[in-house]
Amino acid sequence: MTARQIDPPEHRYADELAFLAAADTGPRPPGWRLTPRAVVTFVAGSGGTPVDGAQGRRVIEAKFVGDRALVERCVVTLAGERGLLLVGEPGTAKSMLSELLAAAICGTSALAVQGTAGTTEDQLRYGWNYALLLAKGPSTESLVPSPILTAMSTGAVARVEEITRCLPEVQDALVSIMSERRISVPELAGTDGAVGYAVPGFCLIATANLRDRGVSEMSAALKRRFNFEVVPPISDFDAELALVTRQARAAVERGGAPFAVDDAVLDTLVTAFRDLRTGQSAEGWEVERPSSVMSTAEAVAVAASIGLSAAYLPGPDPLSLLPGHLLGVVRKDDPADAARLLAYWDGALRRRAEAGARMWRQLWEHRDVLRD
Repeated sequence: MTARQIDPPEHRYADELAFLAAADTGPRPPGWRLTPRAVVTFVAGSGGTPVDGAQGRRVIEAKFVGDRALVERCVVTLAGERGLLLVGEPGTAKSMLSELLAAAICGTSALAVQGTAGTTEDQLRYGWNYALLLAKGPSTESLVPSPILTAMSTGAVARVEEITRCLPEVQDALVSIMSERRISVPELAGTDGAVGYAVPGFCLIATANLRDRGVSEMSAALKRRFNFEVVPPISDFDAELALVTRQARAAVERGGAPFAVDDAVLDTLVTAFRDLRTGQSAEGWEVERPSSVMSTAEAVAVAASIGLSAAYLPGPDPLSLLPGHLLGVVRKDDPADAARLLAYWDGALRRRAEAGARMWRQLWEHRDVLRD
């Protein structure tokens, strides 16, 4: 098989999914490959406790770092065949959570539509193979089903990423799909393919960034067809640090290099991101928040970049690379945020350096990078 940079969860965790399917033989909703309880365990982990199964015992690691109750609510929503809308700041793993849920429920996360300003109604409903359409006219053979129509006909989970980036008239195509559970094909009127019906197991997960809320506001009719779940940033420092370390290590190793960034550097990096994200340091000092998103995903990207620099361009202290990367992150939305980052250096960071913290004292010495 051709090597992939990132495997979808149904392939990456295939052994684990098979183990859980055999381990939990309890009741499951129509079309589901796992029981709801097993889906929660797959996504949120078994908490370090081995799961007993026909193939032995196995600890299931958490793949989504967040509130287990949130995952449980998501699973209950989908078990009731309600639409699930995951909302939150960019970089809070909404897409990853939707992929994990889809992989566990139906065995594939590939039935997805990426929402953009250029997304058309055909991408949510159906299109045509125009060569066959011209040669044979409208027929089921020339019909090209959308990922959503495929999910409806197979009883699978469909996903719509960044739904609020789609134009309102495109979003409205989902209203009838989610209420009537069918898609009409007027071109095939009078034939068996004139209506595509949803079979048991079909459900839909959408994601939306809070930063994009005003791009294409969802109609009240569409909102009523979703259960909303807010995916917050990771609240626990240790959990976020472990996630950044794990994912940065994986990214660097995919690049063919060993990951050799000191734990103290990663600790400092995550602390700085959390200070700037929340507007308050761990000591309770006020920090001016930049308008840019200081998400966990951005922290992973910076950690991976530092790791790749250390592996391929050895020389400078990895900690000396952090100011430049932080500056690149905060400048993404508003160049004026560079001044806010400098204010953080002259405020909370300087106070830590003056208190004698070695890593923060070293970081303070690289302040001039922010003035370039």
